[in-house]
Amino acid sequence: MKLTRTLLGATAVAALTAGAAWAEPALIYDLGGKFDKSFNEMAYTGAMRWAEETGMEFRDIELQSETQREQAIRRFAEAGYNPVVMTGFSMATPLEVVAADYPDTTFVIIDGVVDLPNVRSVLFSEQEGSYLVGMAAGMATESNTVSFVGGMDVPLIRAFACGYAQGAHAANADINVIVNYTGTTPAAWNDPVRGSEITAAQISQGSDVVFAAAGGTGVGVLQRAVDDGILSIGVDSNQNYLHPGQVLTSMMKRVDNAVFDAFTAGPEMETGVHVMNLQSGGVGWALDEHNDALITQEMRDALAAAEASISSGELAVHDYRSDNTCPYSVE
Repeated sequence: MKLTRTLLGATAVAALTAGAAWAEPALIYDLGGKFDKSFNEMAYTGAMRWAEETGMEFRDIELQSETQREQAIRRFAEAGYNPVVMTGFSMATPLEVVAADYPDTTFVIIDGVVDLPNVRSVLFSEQEGSYLVGMAAGMATESNTVSFVGGMDVPLIRAFACGYAQGAHAANADINVIVNYTGTTPAAWNDPVRGSEITAAQISQGSDVVFAAAGGTGVGVLQRAVDDGILSIGVDSNQNYLHPGQVLTSMMKRVDNAVFDAFTAGPEMETGVHVMNLQSGGVGWALDEHNDALITQEMRDALAAAEASISSGELAVHDYRSDNTCPYSVE
């Protein structure tokens, strides 16, 4: 378990030496590390933005194994860090145990739900952002076959896949969507070699656009796409820069905002379930200098119209987690 402290500016030092009554926040990353170029890194980005803007410090931990989850949460709570923020649904079970033991500490779990009065549970409408990048894939494909590589096969990632398929079908009635998952254990988030192998198999079936929602495994997906000359779609953070001109877009999941908001609100934050959706800026798609040439005006207009319809409630994107089904055909 790797524990580090980030301190920026003199403000925090002055506060500490003066005995100021504020608690440092703490951040626990899910397996894959803070620099996974995806989910965890977005959390780190939000924490760093908070540190830069306030001049204050936070403590963070990179887990090395499943067994360290409860230990890390308890260690921070016992040491007085507040709030304690953590990423990943796998933190829910250990948090439920620890949060009950430390009622005066505020905890935040991203992508999980713990129903306790001192816990904020932050969820995202991933299916909405996935719908938009699915539309982009459906419009960009030349083979009428696109694909999806998920990390751990869980309802959360199936929601990504289903939203992607719905968007692809909306843009292209003749589309074929291939869906595969990396595995059924947390190791699925950090296996770029396996991600590359799955992508190669999908390409052999005709896919010319692949969307990766697999944490660190996605790095292998995007690299295979480059090597075999097809387009890819990044996830969570803006991954367009990884392969300029070859990443069609990225499905943005603003974990950075969730962490920044939690650190800013501090221990007195509002707890309960908070959902970040397209309308609130919680999800979206990335357009920058790295993919500008790939996104045609027709695609921009179509995505803008879909964004407006989703935000207004006119267009409903199916959430797999609502009934554990996906009405849109996938292989």
